[in-house]
Amino acid sequence: MPNASFAPLRHRSFALALSASFISSTGTWMQSVALGVYLTQTTHNTVWLGLVTAAAWVPSLVGSPLGGLVADRWNRQRWIQSNNVVMTVAAAALAVAQLTRHLSPSLACYLAIIEGLASAAAWPAWQSLLPDLVDRGEVLAAVSLSSAQFNLGRVVGPVLAAVVLTVGSPGWCFAINAATFLFVVIAFLFVRSAPRPRVVEPVRLWGETVDGARRAWSINGCRYPIIAVAVVALTVSPFIALVPAMAIQVLHAGKVGTSWLVSAQGVGAVVGAVTLPMVARRTSRVFVLRLSIVMAVVSEGLYALAPSLGLAMVALVVLGGAYVGTLTGLITSVQLHAPAKERSRILSLYTLSLSIAYPIGAVAQASMARWWGVRPITAVSALALAAVVVSVSVIRPTFWAEFAAAPIGHSRLLAD
Repeated sequence: MPNASFAPLRHRSFALALSASFISSTGTWMQSVALGVYLTQTTHNTVWLGLVTAAAWVPSLVGSPLGGLVADRWNRQRWIQSNNVVMTVAAAALAVAQLTRHLSPSLACYLAIIEGLASAAAWPAWQSLLPDLVDRGEVLAAVSLSSAQFNLGRVVGPVLAAVVLTVGSPGWCFAINAATFLFVVIAFLFVRSAPRPRVVEPVRLWGETVDGARRAWSINGCRYPIIAVAVVALTVSPFIALVPAMAIQVLHAGKVGTSWLVSAQGVGAVVGAVTLPMVARRTSRVFVLRLSIVMAVVSEGLYALAPSLGLAMVALVVLGGAYVGTLTGLITSVQLHAPAKERSRILSLYTLSLSIAYPIGAVAQASMARWWGVRPITAVSALALAAVVVSVSVIRPTFWAEFAAAPIGHSRLLAD
């Protein structure tokens, strides 16, 4: 396939895994929009948006390190399937509770904990599996396509959610999400990867996790992205959790407006995920990363000030592309610099960093938004990230170069 952005699709197992993940992502975003609408309309309290976000992400404190350890030892495809079975059950329970009118905000949070734990445990396996399904020079494109499918789900899912919510209830969105998790279980029966050396050493949960952390900390190309994603998650990322509040309470666009805003971000993310690898090939991964962060700051500021739904959507298209460019650039650095033996554990630390910072940022910003409003908090968050980026660039000028440095023992990477 001549286009570098789509080259990984020539690998059958990668194409199959990506397609299954897209189906699941679509269901996930249907559930996310429906749950956000349910909480906003039934509680009229932005704090619940932050709490359900925290409930979904905090389990990563346990799930991510455990998932990384298991994924380094066990068949990654089977581990992904096992966790999708758990998520199927959790989403089905959410659907039954809503359809029988027994769903409450607290129950939604409890089920989010279960689903979040399984999702966090599966994520390191998925991310560490990607490089095994494509050629080494295609890793950035594979990561970008993975981001693209997730964000294409962010486009399609909210549109489908709007249709389902118009003719039915949030419970039907939750039920569809459960079916998509089950689809992943079936699809991954046919995903194949090269066999890995069997690990025969006894399991040392704490010791192996610490070993992975020490290894990650010793490599700047891993350490810096792990720190950077936490900063992004504290400042910019919470806008995602607050989209329902922005649409319903600020822009007065209702549940349909919520779907449009989420879809707008998804459109930008898909465009960014498809085009940025080509830009990186002609420039560098570091250039794309820095440009993405700058555009994230600018576009979030414009989103905070947008006076209408249409202008907010335009800002979110740009923000969606910038946001996916930022996260893709950070995690690609980790994947390319992490030694193969510890890759899953190091990637789980990246997930852990994001999973700790994002719920803290979401709850904090949701709480402050209740008193000061969504617009001011969103604008201040953009300024906070800008201040951090400028400070780091001045204090540590070599910071950005570490993302491009080729790992020892490998030839220099494409577009570095």
